[in-house]
Amino acid sequence: MFPNGDIEASTSTAGLSQTCCRFEFDEILLATENFNESLVVGKGGFGKVYKGNIRIGTTQVDVAIKRLDYLISKQGATEFWAEVETLSKLRHAYLVSLVGYCNYEKEMILVYEYMPYGTLEDRLHKLDTPLSWIERLKICIGAARGLDYLHTGTGTKVGVIHRDVKSSNILLDESWTAKISDFGLAKKGPINKPSTYVNTFVKGTFGYLDPNYFATGKLTRKSDVYAFGVVLFEVLCQKQPLDESFECGLATWIQDSIKEGNLKQIVYSGIRSEISPKCLKGFARIAQRCLNYHPNQRPTMTEVVFSLESLLAQSVSFSQQKTNNWLQAPGKILGRIFDAFPSNSPGENLASMREPRTGGAAKNEVPQKQLTLLSLDELNKITEYFGIKSFIDEGSLSCRVFRGKLSNGEEVIIKKFNTGSLTDSESGSDFKKRLSMISRLKNEYLSQLFGYCLVKENLILVYQCSTMGCLHDILHGRRGGEGDEPGLVLNWAQRVKVAYGAARGLEYLHEKVQPSIVHGDVRSSNVLVFDDFESKIVYFSLSNFSSDNAAPWYNEVHPTKFARLESYHPPEYAMTGQLTQQSDVYSFGVVLLELLTGRRLFDITMPIGQHSLIKWATPRLSEDQVKECVDPRLNDDFHPKAVAQMARIAALCVQDDADCRPHMNSVVNWMRPLLNSKPAASES
Repeated sequence: MFPNGDIEASTSTAGLSQTCCRFEFDEILLATENFNESLVVGKGGFGKVYKGNIRIGTTQVDVAIKRLDYLISKQGATEFWAEVETLSKLRHAYLVSLVGYCNYEKEMILVYEYMPYGTLEDRLHKLDTPLSWIERLKICIGAARGLDYLHTGTGTKVGVIHRDVKSSNILLDESWTAKISDFGLAKKGPINKPSTYVNTFVKGTFGYLDPNYFATGKLTRKSDVYAFGVVLFEVLCQKQPLDESFECGLATWIQDSIKEGNLKQIVYSGIRSEISPKCLKGFARIAQRCLNYHPNQRPTMTEVVFSLESLLAQSVSFSQQKTNNWLQAPGKILGRIFDAFPSNSPGENLASMREPRTGGAAKNEVPQKQLTLLSLDELNKITEYFGIKSFIDEGSLSCRVFRGKLSNGEEVIIKKFNTGSLTDSESGSDFKKRLSMISRLKNEYLSQLFGYCLVKENLILVYQCSTMGCLHDILHGRRGGEGDEPGLVLNWAQRVKVAYGAARGLEYLHEKVQPSIVHGDVRSSNVLVFDDFESKIVYFSLSNFSSDNAAPWYNEVHPTKFARLESYHPPEYAMTGQLTQQSDVYSFGVVLLELLTGRRLFDITMPIGQHSLIKWATPRLSEDQVKECVDPRLNDDFHPKAVAQMARIAALCVQDDADCRPHMNSVVNWMRPLLNSKPAASES
């Protein structure tokens, strides 16, 4: 049926998906009121498209019905059956779904899901519907995801080259989600071989046509990438690829303008003020890479998706910042206010949390409960005076993390804050205030605070520990007097689940709490792992106290220390001493690298050049190199694409430029599909 790797015509319906219906011609006539001209919603190279309403089972459904017009169309049975065969096998949120087809005498009709907002081309060039910059970015991301799905062969044994990517083949549904349509010219091609090409007659649309493909007849997925680059600039400039004002087309005009330093001037005037200079440069950079004459120097659609999603996060942040600046009256910008939760005095709040310690509290209860007041003598005893045998990890500059076991046998995580010789009046009141706040935080991905100790300079928090302990111990072994004890080896699915839970915990602090909270000390020792490999973040940060209220040690910065020690904190912290949500994102990226590689943050036992995890791993996170740094204990029992996806997320998180890092809600969305990833061997 598919000689030479092409999607060819077929007179048989064998093998078509059960979800693809074969309609009778009478049903089509009824749905379109005998092809009533008033129902025409579009025209293309295939023919007219009608809005119709057709019965599927017991339900009436709005559909788009495309009818082949033999008088004007250059397409025919080959393209018709190509589209039926292709779309009956492909189902994806960013592809227009084929509902069914009708093949009656000379009538060839395709029935699609109805996309009420029409084509991107119409929205840009024909309809008076202003699109904001963020809306345009979201549309580009949707289309890019659809193409990425086609190219990577997800759900099929082969990849698909669309061969006619253009704004008129990008449709918008009722929520403005973009979907790729029109697969009449599509070709099949082997996956995981970017240089593989298909020799074919050149077909496509001028203005979007890959010049290399046009010159050589060699079709690759990078031909789609070129066409998508044209779409990106079309969205940016709101000019058609063959606009009459161009001598050589949009792509050439764009590249000449960039060389002349006129990038800002080519942006559509209606959105110019909505784009930050940094985002504009990033967008132009990825679009320009798509237009490279040499196919092997163009990015993959996966790279394009990640670049656009990063730009979207930047754009949302820029938009929010502009809104906040506008809302703040000139001359009356107030300092940050710490009191997130109205309450009585900190002392009264703390008193209400105390209870006699008669035994361990139940695990995994919601943290709106009384905290246990522990004695310093008991904590000294169970940690051997906070000695090396109990030590887990160095926390932030003011904290160390220990392990201990209470008298009832319950294991706990203990965080001891080094306050120097501060008096209770200087630090204790703020400490109590923070305890009051933490007791009100409720989330399934946030670890429960069990108790505390507050004696002069000793500020100590005690968290209930999971039976599996913290991620640091699992990955790197429990530290003991005779060295490290080997930990449990997590498989790929377990690592993903742990990472996802930690991401959800940070997302809660950043996005779900008002005002939002910076964790300030994200690290593997602050991620607790439970029997079902659910994970929770241990939270207690002194980093985001208001500078007006904070004791001096909260804001102390020691840049020279950061020059000597590897840190979970991003580079800008050493220069500014400020911790932000983007600092948390960087730290989370480091935790992802630990999960991916199985290595410590800093390990002098490794060969020279590999001591620093971040410096060693980051150059190896590309799809073609990432396997070099995957934890060998996984024994290749993972899906390469899933590993590449996690590596790309980590790479985005640990970027030196804080503005380029994604937000945690984006990270969560990117990681969610990985929960269902399976080893490649299990798919065969």
